[in-house]
Amino acid sequence: MVRKKYNISVEATLEVIGGKWKCVILCHLIHGKRRTSDLKRIMPAITQKMLTQQLRELENDGIVNRIVYNQVPPKVEYELSDYGRSLEPILNALCNWGDQHIVKEYRDKSAVLEDNGLNDFNSDNRELVQP
Repeated sequence: MVRKKYNISVEATLEVIGGKWKCVILCHLIHGKRRTSDLKRIMPAITQKMLTQQLRELENDGIVNRIVYNQVPPKVEYELSDYGRSLEPILNALCNWGDQHIVKEYRDKSAVLEDNGLNDFNSDNRELVQP
């Protein structure tokens, strides 16, 4: 097995959660278990193929758990693993920075953020909280 060498530790983080969709998926999973169809519905711009690929990579890295229910029709849910939960402070910081950036650039968060129940339009900062 070839050991990787990183120039800086953030490279290891980005290798696991980098890209356009992984952090978005993880932010949705902070709020609880989700079926693939739920994630697809709340992330309409992602393709089914990309969603499946990203979930598999997160599962392989131990960030999410895939729960398969033995029933007909088959039911599969995804949830953050304990290891994945350790990313919550990072995800919260990214969301808070994003809120500040949106206010700086657009002034009105409601003009650019979806009204999906996850976004707080009444404050300048948002913190992800578990229901």
